[in-house]
Amino acid sequence: LLHHVPDIINVPRAGIVHRLDKDTGGIMICAKNDAAHLSLSQQIQAKTAQRTYLAVVRGNIKTDSGVIETLIARDKNDRKKMAVVKEGGRDAVTEYEVLERFGKYTIVRCRLRTGRTHQIRVHMEYLGYPLVGDPKYSPMKTPFSIQGQALHSQTLEFTHPRTGERLSFEAPLPEDMHKIVTRLRLGQFN
Repeated sequence: LLHHVPDIINVPRAGIVHRLDKDTGGIMICAKNDAAHLSLSQQIQAKTAQRTYLAVVRGNIKTDSGVIETLIARDKNDRKKMAVVKEGGRDAVTEYEVLERFGKYTIVRCRLRTGRTHQIRVHMEYLGYPLVGDPKYSPMKTPFSIQGQALHSQTLEFTHPRTGERLSFEAPLPEDMHKIVTRLRLGQFN
């Protein structure tokens, strides 16, 4: 029976190529074998695999788009959190684009150039626009029904490790985020 177990069983996190924060839904990529895992990991590292996220943030972002470039490290006061630091952290780069504004809330699309723990959450909070419902970086009460942060791994694009074909996938918004967007569009929380 053991000869039917795939090679990937010996890889740490058994095929998981990248992770999502707790309470962040959407697309993830998993490899079925060692060769695929290596190829996909290299694409993530070389930034040839593209990942975009949809977020609902508090506040009205004034600029239509931008790039956030900082260093991120463990928060000195809370080891379970990450923070923007002046030195001693790792490079973190997030591109953002405003999709819709609703007075007190903004819907943004974020594209990761790097993949640090809690990167989007930390970067948006750093700009002064924390994610709705984020229990770690925006513990404010929210008028929306959501467990965790309003962050969704929306698209993933990469090159198939075996065929070389460029593949693109999109995940629909989860029900809780869809309800938030619908309520914002109806003007219920301006």
